Amino acid sequence: MGISRVDTWEALDAALADAVKHDPKVLIEAAIIGREIETAVLGARDGVRTSPPGEIVAVGDQAFYDFESKYFDPDAVRLDCPAQIPAADASRIRDLASRAFAAVSAEGIARVDVFYGEDGTVTVNEINTMPGFTPTSMYPRMWASAGLTYSDLVDELLQAALHRPLGLR
Repeated sequence: MGISRVDTWEALDAALADAVKHDPKVLIEAAIIGREIETAVLGARDGVRTSPPGEIVAVGDQAFYDFESKYFDPDAVRLDCPAQIPAADASRIRDLASRAFAAVSAEGIARVDVFYGEDGTVTVNEINTMPGFTPTSMYPRMWASAGLTYSDLVDELLQAALHRPLGLR
């Protein structure tokens, strides 16, 4: 909501007007050319694990993965998991996701999104420490593609929480 992709200077004013409808603080980011690849990270009792990287691919006329396509038009995008990238790059992305998880002292779950350039450059876009967790959300779907069912994922999270020390860390 309030997020726009702006490809021309002429479109900036309309994007800003839409953004301030949702929040008076507006963030403008420079575009990074590349594919958006995401990795599910799980802090379980046996350590931190990462899913195979996935990619949300816009289908048809969809310019990018926005609020409408995420929640109201399931046919606008598809999830490719594993993402169609070289194995060495997938390994680098998984390592980077694990390091991002550790860098923010995350626990339990997170989804790390990166931009993957045509030349193999990887740029961290965001770490989402509370990703969607419905059965149709990308986080559990990436784990399902790795063979971890939704119920097993919930069980792992509960077991990790039960064994996590209490208090500030």
